[in-house]
Order: sequence, then structure tokens, then C-alpha cells
Amino acid sequence: MICRKIYHQNSGLRQTIEEGRKGYHLSDIEERINEMNKDLDNSSIKSRTIFKVNVSLRKSNPSAYTPKMVSIDPYHRKNPQLGSMENYKLLYLRRFLQRKEGFDMKSCIRELEKLKEEALKCYDDIEDLGNDSQFCQMLLLDGCFVVEFIRECCEMCPEGEEEIISFASYICYQIFRDLMLLENQLPFFVLNKLHDMTKQDDELPLLLLVNDSIIFFVDLPNMISESFKNTKDSIKHLLHAVHIASCHGQHPKKNLKYDIKRNKVMPNATELSQAGVSFVKAGLHVKLGDKTSLFDSIKFENGLMTIPCFRVYDGTETILRNLIAYEQQSSDVQYKYFIDFAAFMDHFIDSKKMSVCFARKES
Repeated sequence: MICRKIYHQNSGLRQTIEEGRKGYHLSDIEERINEMNKDLDNSSIKSRTIFKVNVSLRKSNPSAYTPKMVSIDPYHRKNPQLGSMENYKLLYLRRFLQRKEGFDMKSCIRELEKLKEEALKCYDDIEDLGNDSQFCQMLLLDGCFVVEFIRECCEMCPEGEEEIISFASYICYQIFRDLMLLENQLPFFVLNKLHDMTKQDDELPLLLLVNDSIIFFVDLPNMISESFKNTKDSIKHLLHAVHIASCHGQHPKKNLKYDIKRNKVMPNATELSQAGVSFVKAGLHVKLGDKTSLFDSIKFENGLMTIPCFRVYDGTETILRNLIAYEQQSSDVQYKYFIDFAAFMDHFIDSKKMSVCFARKES
């Protein structure tokens, strides 16, 4: 009887201990989550515009997202293979500071420090950003490099000075290729501030210089200046500027609920042809300035499918991949034009033989 009583007492004690442990465990989890919530700023998440490419995309072609010549961001600044461009950054910085009499590095740094907090919020991963001093140094060196490089591409070297990097050189094209990478961006408001600091009275705004550079270097059809009207404050970075220029003239679609029909597989070109569908090319013959973008050109009417075409060169895949990555990861991009275009072409041309056939028709 006494043993049974002791057993019940011990059982009750064990139950009390277990309940206490469970309660402590729940409190511990709650405390840790509350601590994590203190550091969570919803507005800062929404302000992120410069992302690290997600693992699945990067795995398919890592080199398409990695700079080959120059790093202008915190994500790749420790890459020793890009170190040779640091001297060019110093040369461009020297030219930048000499553009305006009485302008010095300290006053430039003071202005950049005012933008530091806002700039920090633009980055997806702040682990690689270093301390405040290193971050401001990066904004100064890399920002001046981009601004002066774009000026040089637009033939705006100071009178009597030669190009630091020849416009016709292979290096120039490689640099611009690197400036189109999602992971290799600076906030546009930083670039714009640097440009305004040393802008001459007769000099064009940075936005128009960027537009001219993009049209020259990025060989996508129908990229027009009108896309940039009244967009100075909304442009996030140079890659975003390319996205705006390529998707101009698009009208917002109505918000539709998810339709299961969207999961149906589109017939490929062979199947469509066998069903009596004819194809016609669109794209290269459309003049710049026409308010028709690459994505307006995909049409189907009365058995005739109009398909956009454009020249593919060494950097085309890189630019398209980074635009797709930007659409995937940005909360600001509501309509995923490049993702939709890639999905369309993936279904439409489902074999290497078919792609060669269409390429021959183009030539």
C-alpha cells in the first residue's frame, strides 16, 4: 500500500516535471521567435532590389550570373580574379573628382554617407557588405567607375583627355556585360547622385546617358527612349533600366484568379504546323521608336502566328537569364514578361533540330 502511494506520488512528480519542461520549451521557442521579429522590417524586405541569384537558376549556368571583368557590388568584391580592374576604378575616381573645381573626396563621401542606410536596404544579403566605412568606400569607387564609364561611352571625356578604356575594345564590351548582372548592381539613386555632383550645365541627365548606352550595347529589338520618361525615381539599377526599355508600351492586365487551364502544355511548332498554323517573323524589321516591344509581337490570328525574332550574340543569354532572375526575385515586377517569353519559346521550340530550322529561315 505504501509502495503504491509512493509510486503514484513519483508518477505525479514526473508528470509535473515533464509539463514544466514542455512549458519551458514552448516559452523558449516563443522568446527566440520574438527576438527574430525585432530584427524583421517588412519595409526593408520590400525595398530589396539587388538580389543573389537563387540556387536553381545559378546551377543551370553559373557563369551567366558571375562578373568576368569588374565587380561593382559587395557580392563579388572579394573575387581575386577581378582585382585587375581596381586600378581603373582609381583612374576613373581621379577624373570624377577633377570634373568640378573645388570638389574634393571628403565632400563626396559626406554626400554618400547620407545615402548609406537607404542603399543598405537595397541588398538581399548584407553579410558581405563589411562595415560602414568599407560600404561607403565601395559606393564611392564603384559608383564613380560606373558613372565615368558611361560618360566615356557617350564620348564625354574631359577636353584634352583620352579614353581610359577604349570604347572599341573587348574590355569595354565585357564591362558592360558585367554591368547587366543582377548580382553586380548599385542602387540607381547612388549613381544619379554622383552624376549630379559633377554634372556640367550642358550635360545630359544620367538617365539619358544610360539609355543611349543600353541601346548601343544591348541588342534586343525595339528599345526606345520614351520608356524612360518620368521614370528617374523608379529605376532601381541598370538591369532594371534594361527591363523598362524592353517592356515599354505594356498595359497592366486585369487581376485574374489563378486558372488551372494555364497548366496545359502548349503545342510545339511542328504540331501547330501540322494543324495548319502558319508562322511569320516580327522584330528585326520594326524600327526603334515604334511603340511595340518584343512581347507585343507574339500574336495569333486567323491561323497565323507572329513570332518575334532578334539576333543572338555572345551576351544575349547572359542578359536574358539575368532579366528572368530579376523578375523571379523582385516584388516590384508584377508582370513577368521575360519569364513568359522564355516559357513560350521553350514549349514552341522543343528540339535542337527545330531551333536550327528556324535559325536557317532567319538567315
